[in-house]
Amino acid sequence: MNGNEYLVVNNLCKHYGEGDARITVLQGFETTINRGEICVLLGPSGSGKSTFLNLVGGLEPADEGNIVVNGVDITTLNDHDLVEYRRRELGFVFQFYNLVPDLTVQENIEVTQVLSRNPLPMEPLLKSLGLWEHRRKFPNQISGGQQQRCAIGRALVKAPGLLLCDEPTGALDYNTSKEILELFEQVNREYGCTIVIVTHNDAIKHMSHRILRLHDGRLIEDRVNDAIMPARELAW
Repeated sequence: MNGNEYLVVNNLCKHYGEGDARITVLQGFETTINRGEICVLLGPSGSGKSTFLNLVGGLEPADEGNIVVNGVDITTLNDHDLVEYRRRELGFVFQFYNLVPDLTVQENIEVTQVLSRNPLPMEPLLKSLGLWEHRRKFPNQISGGQQQRCAIGRALVKAPGLLLCDEPTGALDYNTSKEILELFEQVNREYGCTIVIVTHNDAIKHMSHRILRLHDGRLIEDRVNDAIMPARELAW
């Protein structure tokens, strides 16, 4: 790896089932994502997008190939080291917020803060997320967009090098989706983390540094975006 390469994937393959029931979900996936990039991964349902996130996240084993994150080949790690990798290196953001209903906004974020050796300070993080005034509210007292901001804060407070986002705007309306995408831009700019966003929404590619597209488990597009558009200018 050179000094700028952060996530390097070589000949990644994944299948489920055996014999006649065997289904290939990823076949020969190869890419390199540089440190600090926003990368958008596109493709229809069933193309392998979420499986790719699960493999990079160390949640499932690859059948072939390797995944190198920040110089570490995670496909060689044992279960204990994978737990440490997820704790140290990763933040996850999903379509559904999965907040704990009986905890306040701040407490939901503090749940993962304790997992990090060097967590971000709470007050400036909450302020940058636009949640400072809502920090003592419970999830059912705030909007869907604010709940997603809380979920992003929960992922971000660990100061992860890599933020993995699976359809993070899928449950949000148009205007709130734009706000969340602008927040990802802000997070990328202020904290320097590498961000991979899985989405069905083709318009989101215009705000990314790198565009990946999957079809039937194969990577059919991998290119640098030479005309990055601010998220506030996106339309769909």
